[in-house]
Amino acid sequence: MLAADQFVKYLTTENLPLQEPVPVLGEFLQLYYVRNPGAAFSLGSDVTWIFTIALAVVACVIMWKASGLRSRLWAVVLGCLLGGVLGNLTDRLFRDPGFPMGHVVDMISMPWMMPAIFNVADIFIVTGMISVALLVVFGLRFDGTRDRDHAPVETDEEAEAAAVIADAEAAADTDPSRLDGTTPGTPASDGR
Repeated sequence: MLAADQFVKYLTTENLPLQEPVPVLGEFLQLYYVRNPGAAFSLGSDVTWIFTIALAVVACVIMWKASGLRSRLWAVVLGCLLGGVLGNLTDRLFRDPGFPMGHVVDMISMPWMMPAIFNVADIFIVTGMISVALLVVFGLRFDGTRDRDHAPVETDEEAEAAAVIADAEAAADTDPSRLDGTTPGTPASDGR
């Protein structure tokens, strides 16, 4: 994912004119090479270094969480997210104007849908975040089990003990020695 992102960015910087739209599918899809110093919609352009730190922290958290994974689905989702984060972090660290203030190369424009121009790493990040939300909603844990797998369940011994108690209570309710109308557990009257 990181390699795909960086390869597309390389092709962009080598072949596309800066800040000129190149129609691919008319207004539906355009290539539009820009260098973004900020976050989405160029927000925070004056504090690029904060995004560099944030991306580095997010990458570390993803790698830490991924270290104990036993779910292939979570591995794919976190890999997608990590690939996107590392793609943009690579730009922040190594592109002009320099470490750690690099501008992210964006090139995909869909003006009919939104005014933002984005890149392959952004696609991986958004896909990863949506997938994380879905996995959480559906209760899939990092170990591959589901939340419903962790509901309290009776063991065989507990089920047998409950059955013995229920049988004993049923037998006591039909005990002919209790014809005096008392319920099990209460002493019978001695007739006085």
